Amino acid sequence: MFVSASTECFPDLPLPEAIEILTDLQFTAIELPIHESGRGLKPSEVHKDLERSARFCRDTHRLDLAALNIELAPGPDYYTHFTSCCKLAKLIKVVTLVVPCSELGTPFNEEIERLRKLVEIASLESAVVALKTQIGCMSQDPDTAVVLCDNVKGLRLALDPSHYIAGPHQGNPIDKVMKYVQHVHLRDSTKQKLYVRVGQGEIDYGKLIQQLEKVRYDRALSVDMAPLEGFDHRGEMRKMRLLLESLL
Repeated sequence: MFVSASTECFPDLPLPEAIEILTDLQFTAIELPIHESGRGLKPSEVHKDLERSARFCRDTHRLDLAALNIELAPGPDYYTHFTSCCKLAKLIKVVTLVVPCSELGTPFNEEIERLRKLVEIASLESAVVALKTQIGCMSQDPDTAVVLCDNVKGLRLALDPSHYIAGPHQGNPIDKVMKYVQHVHLRDSTKQKLYVRVGQGEIDYGKLIQQLEKVRYDRALSVDMAPLEGFDHRGEMRKMRLLLESLL
């Protein structure tokens, strides 16, 4: 396992500035967002110019790329743009593609069909789809997340334990999801708040790492924490990196 950080930890900064800060904070790997509604690289831009997008992603101050976090706009180009993102991943040698889960209320069969299509497209470029565990989405329940993976061969999870601590299924054991974990998002959380200062939450990082070791997880622990008003965000990021590295 190794520690990485999402550039989304600095949502108000241009990508080059966020990467520079993460370099200064001594992170060695990053997770890049490719969001249609974001400020950085968009799936539609990837589709329009694949080579330019690859050059953009390679400009990371020599930091390794742990994953691409992809959010697509709904519409007729949904799968076409995802196909281009998969081709980009192959060009820049990234395997893990993190994607959001559909919202609660989405018909189960509809979500299975969507995920099967994404996994099929990704597999053609040797990429792996990792479904985010999210409050308000079908994956907010560990049991449902497992059922989705059981029904979509090759589907994996981007585990965010905060959403199981602060969400409606808090307290449920998450051992069952571990065998499907492809990526991990981390911050500190309580049952009442999704984001709290490092060390003031309820996430047992040592136990989590032990659970991941049991299934031979050897990929990224990606810090994904938004700034908290009134606190030194860079200091919090540094504290999280040091904490995780001390446990590995």
